[in-house]
Amino acid sequence: METADIVVVGGGIAGSALATVVAREGRDVLLLERATAYRDKVRGETIACWGVAEILRMGLEEVFLAAGGVYATRAVFYDEIVRPAQAEAGAAPLSRVLPGVAGALDVWHPQACEALITAAAAAGARVVRGIGRVETTPGEPPAVRYTDPSGGEHTVVCRLVVGADGRLSGVRRSAGIELVVGTPRTRGGGMLVDGLDDWPADTAALGTEGDLHYLLFPRADGRVRLYLLHDVRDRGRFSGTDRPRAFLDAYQLDCIPDSAMFGRARPAGPCVFYPMTDSWTTTDPIAPAVVLIGDAAGWNDPIIGQGLSIALRDARTVAEIVLDDGDLAPYVDERRERMRRLRVSASVVTDVACTFTPEGAARRAAYGATMASDPVLAGPRAAVQAGPDRVPGESFGPRTVERIRALG
Repeated sequence: METADIVVVGGGIAGSALATVVAREGRDVLLLERATAYRDKVRGETIACWGVAEILRMGLEEVFLAAGGVYATRAVFYDEIVRPAQAEAGAAPLSRVLPGVAGALDVWHPQACEALITAAAAAGARVVRGIGRVETTPGEPPAVRYTDPSGGEHTVVCRLVVGADGRLSGVRRSAGIELVVGTPRTRGGGMLVDGLDDWPADTAALGTEGDLHYLLFPRADGRVRLYLLHDVRDRGRFSGTDRPRAFLDAYQLDCIPDSAMFGRARPAGPCVFYPMTDSWTTTDPIAPAVVLIGDAAGWNDPIIGQGLSIALRDARTVAEIVLDDGDLAPYVDERRERMRRLRVSASVVTDVACTFTPEGAARRAAYGATMASDPVLAGPRAAVQAGPDRVPGESFGPRTVERIRALG
């Protein structure tokens, strides 16, 4: 029988960040991770400004920058409803969204995970990678049983188990916490590419043209993560062995200046599409001495790119509670409202950006013209970078959503 203060199951962004912060303060942390090497799952490439604020609070900025993170200091909304010069003149200054935050941070997910789990070990956490079966027994105290890479069986008794083991969380199943997954309205896919040296590394971009919504997140040395979203009913849109070429051909949009550059880009990772869904637990994401964080506790529709920011807020909040020997109720309450607001934001952005009709384009134009003068209507969109807790609560009410949907 082994012991630990905290057992963290899952060494991704959320789990490794929490383990690093808690271990730095001298707590006995055991971090368990299945992967011996992280792979590109085409998820989690940008950290919104409010997520960067969480990084700064946890003292982890240097870890992300050393992992190749690059700040995007502005976002340009190239779109079929505006001329490129107009889009560039109206670029959003991400460097001015939050005090002390340089912008949104774009980083390759596998490299960030590797840097964070290394930081956790350097902070004093006991890290075991390549584990096999894991079983969690909630209780006072809880216990975690796992198989190490050599096949050895271990049982660890601890004060708290943190389930940071992703969408298919075994900790969640062991705790008897059920998950509901919403109905997707879009499918989204992405691919990491090289050879876009002409694209400025400080400029993100997003917009809609025809029946596609695109998002672009740059990094250094001509490497860029590209995403495309389309109607969920068009399931076979990007499939087959020529998917990467079809993807890059589709990215040569008229609304983006010099978009022929995308046709010359080189795939640097897989091209994968997923249904864009929200999810949430049917009860609070806790059990006796067990707490879920990150995707294990439910995720947000990736159309607004909040996954890493959510994970970092979860990690920072729970780490502070652990270090203060506090109650998890404030985390549960804050996360419930945060995720509700982000579900509204994702729904509004889907209504505005992914209604691929003339009426949708008219709504998009009307919403863009209204945002500057109406902070309540702007709230669901502003929350993407500023954070859902930094905009009016009224922005997430049904009346506001109805007003936005009626625009155009």
